[in-house]
Amino acid sequence: MPLPYPIETPSQTAGPFLHIGLLPDVAGHDRHPAVLGRAVAGPAATGPWIEIVGRVTDGTGAPVRDMLVEVWQADAAGIYNHPADPRVADVSPDFTGFGRTHTAFADGSFGIKTIKPGRVPARSGTLQAPHLSLWLAARGVNIGLATRLYFDDEAEANASDPILNTIEAEARRETLLARSEGDGRYRFDIRLQGDNETVFLDV
Repeated sequence: MPLPYPIETPSQTAGPFLHIGLLPDVAGHDRHPAVLGRAVAGPAATGPWIEIVGRVTDGTGAPVRDMLVEVWQADAAGIYNHPADPRVADVSPDFTGFGRTHTAFADGSFGIKTIKPGRVPARSGTLQAPHLSLWLAARGVNIGLATRLYFDDEAEANASDPILNTIEAEARRETLLARSEGDGRYRFDIRLQGDNETVFLDV
């Protein structure tokens, strides 16, 4: 006999499939030699090369291991490799604009090598600051987390970015800034909860 009211279905954690299904080489599976998203840009892509390093930690400061980190970005001219971008015909050669990496099992660290993106138009017609869109998923994170990575050496562009300007507290905006360490290297640490929690976007 059916119940007269709906009941909540049991919750279930995501995974453990992230590195096995989406990054099989990390799990030691070599049956898929061309793993989707391992390179955001190839060697022929134009623009300044950068490296982003960081760690993902939880609310206690402990490293988050086996987290999937996906990247979506424009090229150095601010063009997305996507048919919805009206300038897609002019996108940099050897540039996909999509990347996928993971946090290390040992310490929750990750790294991304890519081309520094240019400014892209916002819906309002203004220009957004150079940024990477990030999407995070892991066991225990049932809904993927979306955030953005901006660059601290783009102060003028950041000051007029429509997304950054929706975040009233300066300290909260700071959680979206990658810090330049020189020679094209940036540090961007992600905190899932607690003090200095990274701003996540409702998309």
